[in-house]
Amino acid sequence: MNIIDEIGILAISTRLQRLSEQLRKDGALIYKSYDIDFEPKWFPIIYTLHIKEMLSVVEIAAEIGYSHPSTISLLKELEKLKIISSKKDKLDERKRLIVLTAKGKELVVKMQPVWTVMKNALHEITDTQNNLLKAIEETEQKLASQGFFQRISEFKS
Repeated sequence: MNIIDEIGILAISTRLQRLSEQLRKDGALIYKSYDIDFEPKWFPIIYTLHIKEMLSVVEIAAEIGYSHPSTISLLKELEKLKIISSKKDKLDERKRLIVLTAKGKELVVKMQPVWTVMKNALHEITDTQNNLLKAIEETEQKLASQGFFQRISEFKS
């Protein structure tokens, strides 16, 4: 056991980051093993556009829960790879509407069976006495009602 594991709750952010990195790294290996050129960081945008078809940048950011700049950065990568394309909204010239290209749609078709396999493996990994996904959802709800920073004021003397 290392120091981060030993200190418990104080290192929760570090431990979640470590877990996230492990899942992303393995996710990349899984896609590669299926001969799919795909980075896990693109998943939220690709999946969202697969379901919602056409959204503005602001709508995508809201759907995936990322900041506007982070979303734009990922969109630029995907546009450069011709996985998504954008066009100006006819009703609002300032607004860009994002869609999957034919290449993006083909990629989704290739990935769907992989997502099923990944989902099954992830269910197995998280199906524990203290179900991780349920715990994350509960924690997110608590943070939405009152953030970590706001809660600190209650503990200050």
